[in-house]
Amino acid sequence: MKSINILNESLNSHEELIKRINEDLKNQILLLSEKIILILRNGGIIFWCGNGGSATDSLHLSAELLGRFQIKNSPPFKSISLTSDIALITCISNDFCYENIFERQIQGIGTSKDMLIALSTSGRSKNIINALKMAKSKGLTTASFLGKNIENTKPFVDYCISIPSDNVARIQEMHLLIGHIICQIVEDKLS
Repeated sequence: MKSINILNESLNSHEELIKRINEDLKNQILLLSEKIILILRNGGIIFWCGNGGSATDSLHLSAELLGRFQIKNSPPFKSISLTSDIALITCISNDFCYENIFERQIQGIGTSKDMLIALSTSGRSKNIINALKMAKSKGLTTASFLGKNIENTKPFVDYCISIPSDNVARIQEMHLLIGHIICQIVEDKLS
């Protein structure tokens, strides 16, 4: 395939997916933004987790809240990515199981004042599902950024951002776009 074809196909599929974000999803984004604002106002922490590219997206979005997004003098907001401590992740993987790396962290530090946002393009990652189950059992508010497969996580999620695609790259692009929009809304309301 020619490079120009790859370029055009990628841009076209990205643009088409943005057009498919319907009013229901826009409402979910706004509701999730308002819930994050409420949790932060009440002293809660926003926890993030994901695997692979979603792990780096969780780091990125957490940093946007704790560091700053666009407002130069924005205060820091309580936000932690559960993917950031490699010593802890390898300890839990080795001593317990990889499927417990996020669950155990939520069990140890999550409270009912907090929220867990789990990112997964497949929606089938056992460590993500286990983290959401633990969060629900501890009374945390839960949210997920997923692809179109939501059946494994939906029972454990209060706010579901589901991208109607199987294309991992396009799903991750939408997750980051939506995450940035949420960070902008949060920062605008709380700064």
